[in-house]
Amino acid sequence: MLNLQIIYEDDVLLVCNKPAGLMVEPDRNNHPNLLQQVKNYLKEKTGDNNPYVQHLHRLDRVTSGIVLFTKQKEYLRTLSEQFAERQVSKYYIALTNKAPEKTVGVLEHWHRKEKKKAVLVPEGTEYAEKTKLEYTVKRNDNYFLWHIQLHTGKYHQIRVQLASIDCPILGDELYGSIITYKPNAIALHATELIIQHPVTNQEIIFEAPIGGFEI
Repeated sequence: MLNLQIIYEDDVLLVCNKPAGLMVEPDRNNHPNLLQQVKNYLKEKTGDNNPYVQHLHRLDRVTSGIVLFTKQKEYLRTLSEQFAERQVSKYYIALTNKAPEKTVGVLEHWHRKEKKKAVLVPEGTEYAEKTKLEYTVKRNDNYFLWHIQLHTGKYHQIRVQLASIDCPILGDELYGSIITYKPNAIALHATELIIQHPVTNQEIIFEAPIGGFEI
């Protein structure tokens, strides 16, 4: 509860800056999760013992940054459709210890989830889906800082795509990083989310402070 960092809240939306190491939703092992923290916050705020709240997307446990919730079920479909139809703009930052050949570029691959890992496969592979991101990279002391716009939101997408060009994210041992970062964290942070507000229909921009993300 004390760690809940709310970026924005109105009658319909609630936006949090999730710390690395915290799951977004419950799992079978009942690990602490952001959804339960938000429910506890709303219980205290409203006095309702069972307040409605639902996340619209997820971040990996080891990733920090913006997570969007709705507090009113009637807007869940409209908001979900924005994500499904790729009308939402999503931006991330990441750190690697290697630089790609091009400091500005686009990565497009065919992606498939296999158990608890993502793999990139040839076009036409069964169950494969197209993935795309844009990036710019610049040196930052001993590392390289990536600014990423995510056009598709597949399982471990940024992690596997950067690893595929020999630039695994710091701390991401699953995808080949040999450099430690922080416990239960990798150097990947969801910095910005742009949606259309379901009530006003106006574009609204959410930004997550970098906080514990070390550059």
